[in-house]
Amino acid sequence: MKKVKRKKERKKGKTMKGKQRTKGKVIIAVLAAALFAGSLAGCGAKAGSGAAMDISGSSALYPLAQAASTEFIKDNPDIAVHVAAGGSGTGLNNVLSKTVDIGNSDVYADEKLSAGDAAKLTDHKVCVIGVALIVNPDVGAKVKNLTTSQLKGIFNGAVTNWKKVGGPDETITIINRPSSSGTRALFTKWALGGQDSIEGRKTQQTDDSNALLTTVSGTKGAIGYLALSYLTNAGADVSKVKIDGVEATYPNIYSGAYQVWGYEHMYTNGTPTAQVKTFLDFMTSQKMVTKAESMGYGATAKLSRAAAASR
Repeated sequence: MKKVKRKKERKKGKTMKGKQRTKGKVIIAVLAAALFAGSLAGCGAKAGSGAAMDISGSSALYPLAQAASTEFIKDNPDIAVHVAAGGSGTGLNNVLSKTVDIGNSDVYADEKLSAGDAAKLTDHKVCVIGVALIVNPDVGAKVKNLTTSQLKGIFNGAVTNWKKVGGPDETITIINRPSSSGTRALFTKWALGGQDSIEGRKTQQTDDSNALLTTVSGTKGAIGYLALSYLTNAGADVSKVKIDGVEATYPNIYSGAYQVWGYEHMYTNGTPTAQVKTFLDFMTSQKMVTKAESMGYGATAKLSRAAAASR
């Protein structure tokens, strides 16, 4: 009897252990399912709260776009804004291919893209940018003004020494921007009348506006052109030169007296998303208009009718 009783007890014990193991497996399975569901919910939250916006293009607009992104994320901490330069042509091609959300440009899209591709983009004008003619200080000590005709001669290589235009006996070195640059496009169109060749005989080239500023400052006989935004509190020592007797200032741009300027454009591929529109609205808010003016940009609202109509 004792043997039979022990067998029954052992059998009962095995059954209880089996039930406990089965119950344990069920609990583990339930916990695993809950954790998996939680991880999916977590990814969804991160995707929704970790949205990113990519901007590239104009080096002239880069400082303002960067400053705007810093201010924007203070009120919108869940949106990351990445800003890169690279030139207007780069920004336009990037937004066209949808590798960025916004393409910055100093010129209209159809000046860099085919008419068909330009038509796919939507223009958002955010401010005005002036382009100044700058020279090394040793040249600036004597040369205060250059006519359009003299400028054309310098940039097409016909004039190679500063003494021919009233400057020191020094070789002219042009510090140029690449063909993708919107700043170059503005200067070529409005300072040189669309002249094809602007390479001169002795030319250096850089796609970095700060590098151009430093190079002109440190190279005897150097001449270049630069967005006014890079001449605000500039650390490098350069001299601004008038064109046809008119200085590159925003009051002169607003009145229509100074011609080397353009709108700063932020292009989207078609209608902007709600998120991108929020950023674009912020770019044109009074807060950013004031900020832009302090950084060397102009306000579109201050343009005279004649100046606005010229563009």
